[in-house]
Amino acid sequence: MQPDAIRPDWRSAGLIERLPEQWRLPLARLSLAWLAIFALTLRDWAAMADQWWNVSTYNHILFVPFIVGWLVWVRRHELAKLAPSGWWPGLLLLAAALLLWLLGTLSGVNTASQLGTVVALQAAVLTLLGVRIAAALAFPLAYGLFLVPFGDELVPALQMITAELAIGLTHWSGIPATVDGVFIDTPVGLFEVAEACSGVKFLIAMTALGVLVAHSCFASWKRRVLFMTVALLVPILANGVRAWGTIYIAQSQGIEFAQGFDHVFYGWVFFGLVIVAVLGVSWRWFDRDPEEVPVSAGAIEASPLLDRLSAWSTGSNAALMAVAGLVLAFGLWSAAAHRIEADIADRLTVPAVEGWGQVTSPMDIVWEPRAHGADRRMAVRFADADGRTVDVFLALYAIQDQSRDATAVNEGALPPDTAWRWLAPGTHVDGARADYLFAHGEVKRLAQTSYRTGSLTTASASRLKLAVMRDRALLLPEPTMMLIVSAEGDDDRELARRLDDFARAMGDRGLWMDRAAGLR
Repeated sequence: MQPDAIRPDWRSAGLIERLPEQWRLPLARLSLAWLAIFALTLRDWAAMADQWWNVSTYNHILFVPFIVGWLVWVRRHELAKLAPSGWWPGLLLLAAALLLWLLGTLSGVNTASQLGTVVALQAAVLTLLGVRIAAALAFPLAYGLFLVPFGDELVPALQMITAELAIGLTHWSGIPATVDGVFIDTPVGLFEVAEACSGVKFLIAMTALGVLVAHSCFASWKRRVLFMTVALLVPILANGVRAWGTIYIAQSQGIEFAQGFDHVFYGWVFFGLVIVAVLGVSWRWFDRDPEEVPVSAGAIEASPLLDRLSAWSTGSNAALMAVAGLVLAFGLWSAAAHRIEADIADRLTVPAVEGWGQVTSPMDIVWEPRAHGADRRMAVRFADADGRTVDVFLALYAIQDQSRDATAVNEGALPPDTAWRWLAPGTHVDGARADYLFAHGEVKRLAQTSYRTGSLTTASASRLKLAVMRDRALLLPEPTMMLIVSAEGDDDRELARRLDDFARAMGDRGLWMDRAAGLR
């Protein structure tokens, strides 16, 4: 009988039978490792899936798993020529990923914990399949990082850029207008470059698409860099044009018509045309077929660097046991750290501020900062002898976690679903971040936000997070506080002077917070 007559029918053979024999056990081990990591990080995967499905900014991520699968599929024949093996240095990357996941979960930094979960899966591939397989899968593994929702931190900067582009084009088109932060005042009305109009949704999606196209359709690194530059700049510029177009149409057709046109055209047509334009213009310079196999098993086998790195290989079963040990160790560490919570006073007190007394006069427009999950909070209005008022809000947290996070989105000075909108950044002062808020197009509020944990008083959410990560990881219970000192009015300089005077009378912000919390 001819050999071809006994060769299995690959089209009808089962999945296991279709795998090269040297791949079957390694893939089984990888599956077990991934299941263990999924079990440990299940909360983060559930949170990411919820964002992919329910937050329009991240809907494009639903395609990422399929893209990664396709990228692996086009490499399948070259991968079949390589033999997987354990590689112990991959355990270092796995430990680092799990540590990042742990610190993120303990401090409430979702981006950190979710990045750690994804990198942990990538590290398991490196550990259980080896450095040569990881080299062949380098781009699919790296592209998997797009599973992590990110970009919210870009919104304020993109709002300001869009406002500047829109006001420039508005003046160029002959429409008289003034800009104050993210608000543009025109003859027919006041326009706001809101968070939803910042363009972050399209920029993030375009980044993911641009990276895929740059890898799949270009062989030249120079062309890849040029394409990515265009892919990142065009959405930002196009969003400024879109904002200007809305303002321009409103001058003749009215605000309601312009807003309705903007939502439909922006959501379904405008940026679709931008994508087509970017890809259409770039197409003539594509120098690689997307179906072309981007790796060579022969080149990987012949690489002197990979040959040297492969010398650190280890037994596959030993590697799997080490992965299981790390997952178990970090699971126990996480459980212990989540039980740590600081003891706090039953109530907050109001320390004296020299020259300022407590008053009950009403606000022009109701403003109440958001501190979801805070264990204690207080809001006090002070006034000096000249009748100038300052509002002080303090929130105390016994612990920082996913449900009690002083720096989370929509927490702090800008309460969601109210009349207040973010206007522009203010001049930061020592230990406090400043923001101008705006309500009903007429009342401004300057809010200075400070955070404190242990002996650290900072305006930086990042520095607070790092301190919280350190304390939680070391099982040290430290309370966290958020202080917001603010004033309302219509004159930027007067608001800043008023808060400066109050700050001098208050003294050290950290000490004032400690006294309010009963820590001194």
